[in-house]
Parts: sequence; C-alpha cells; structure tokens
Amino acid sequence: MIKPEKTINGTKWIETIQINAEERATLEDQYGIDEDIIEYVTDNDESTNYVYDINEDDQLFIFLAPYALDKDALRYITQPFGMLLHKGVLFTFNQSHIPEVNTALYSALDNPEVKSVDVFILETLFTVVDSFIPISRGITKKRNYWDKMLNRKTKNSDLVSLSYLQQTLTFLSSAVQTNLSELDRLPKTHFGVGADQDKIDLFEDVQIEGEQVQRMFEIETQVVDRIDHTFNSLANNNLNDTMKFLTIWSLTMAVPTIITGFYGMNVKLPLAGMQYAWMLTLGISVALIVAMLIMLKVWRKM
Repeated sequence: MIKPEKTINGTKWIETIQINAEERATLEDQYGIDEDIIEYVTDNDESTNYVYDINEDDQLFIFLAPYALDKDALRYITQPFGMLLHKGVLFTFNQSHIPEVNTALYSALDNPEVKSVDVFILETLFTVVDSFIPISRGITKKRNYWDKMLNRKTKNSDLVSLSYLQQTLTFLSSAVQTNLSELDRLPKTHFGVGADQDKIDLFEDVQIEGEQVQRMFEIETQVVDRIDHTFNSLANNNLNDTMKFLTIWSLTMAVPTIITGFYGMNVKLPLAGMQYAWMLTLGISVALIVAMLIMLKVWRKM
C-alpha cells in the first residue's frame, strides 16, 4: 500500500506498507527508484545498514524493529524497515507492517520540534529504539516469575515457555546490538556531514538510548541464561536422586530373589526338612538386605 503524500516541513513523504508488485512498478515508473533498491529495502532478511549513493545523492537507512509473533507469550523476532531519501523525497518502507514503526513515524510527524527531514529520521529512530524497552520490562516480569518457580516442580510447558523467552532475547539482543553499531557509525557518514548542534545532540540522544537498551537486554540475557542453567542443574540432580533410589531398590529386591531362587531348586538342600524353613530363608533375606543397606550407608552410596 502506498499512502497519500504527506509533507515534513516542505519535504514530500511517501509512506509504503506491504507493497505488492504493481506498487513496486509505480515506485519505479513514477518516482524513478531503481528496482534493485526496492528489492533491497523490502527484503525481510536484511540487517541494519546505511548506504549513500554518491552518483544519485540517495541515502538509504535500514534498521531492525521488534515484531510480535505472540505478545502475550512474549514471542518476538525482528524485522527490518527502511527509509530512503531519493531526489529530495523521503520514502519509508514498512514491508512487515510493524506497529512500532508506524507509531514512530507518526510520532515524529506530530512532533512540533521536527523542523527537517533529517530530524524526522532521527526522531523516528529514537522512538523505534525506545520500543524495545517495554518488551524488556515484560521479560523482567517473566524472569521474576521463573525465579519463583525454581523451588517448584516444573512442567514441560514451563520449559518450552522459557525456551521461547531465550529465543526472544537472542533475536532482540542481536537487533539492538546491530542497531547501536549503525547509530554509532551514522554521524561519520554523509548523513552526519555538516550537522548543526541540534542534530549532533539528537545523534547523542539516540546513541545513549541505544546503549541503555543494549545494557538492559544484556542483563536480562545473562539472568535468563542463569535461570535456565539452574533448571538444568535441578533436573539433573533430581534424575540422579531417582536413579540412585531405583538402583538401591533393585539391589534390595535382588537379595530375596537370589535366596528364594536358590531354595526353589528341585534338589535336596540344607534346612529343607525343617518345619519353618521358609521363615528361616525369609530371615536370611532380611538380614542380607539390612547388611547391604548398612554397607551402602557406610560407603556413602545412599
């Protein structure tokens, strides 16, 4: 979808969302955007990048934003969105229709302090970086829940939920890191050449916000990984206790089996003629079992 033209302090803004083949052709024919650029900026597998075409004087920005698979379960991946300055016109590409990107764009548009398209781009990036923070806070709440679950018996569904949380952290942490790397590089590119003090301050604000978000996700990743390690340790310890119990139980049951099996042979055996021989064999079995348990206790195998 290509939305109607809007203006940012005199600069045209063309907003696109999930464009199809016909709309791609419109961008090529009506606005002269190269097909390769459209393919590049709408590729859902692209990573963060900034490209300046010195011949066309085009500037292309690609950044990653959080994309919810299941908000309630905190299942997130990241998807790219693009901004292209082409022949004095700003084009934005939100191919995955990411709500956070739409919010960031219109928040910058409604901001009275946005006096130029450069400031609009930086304000948009600032809001997108900020959109990671509520997710981090949700992960913190979820992590506190897992802290409480350490002393309780966990189910397979709980472990699957923890795995999803780790996947979310992996995707978002990587995106935050790559975004921050590009934000640090941006002032040194053509986009940062001749920046006035207001623009320099905006660069610093976005970088500081990106660093804060990165630290938040680093801490959450470390804590969640430690919780997962603790769960694994507890599971292994419980398994060891179970195996120890089963081993001792099997040894205990082996003793009467041996004794009764020995006296079950169809030959003349000692004590076979006694009236209460079966009680004697039972007593021998119990005595051997007790002796074996005492030896295991002394050898600290129990």
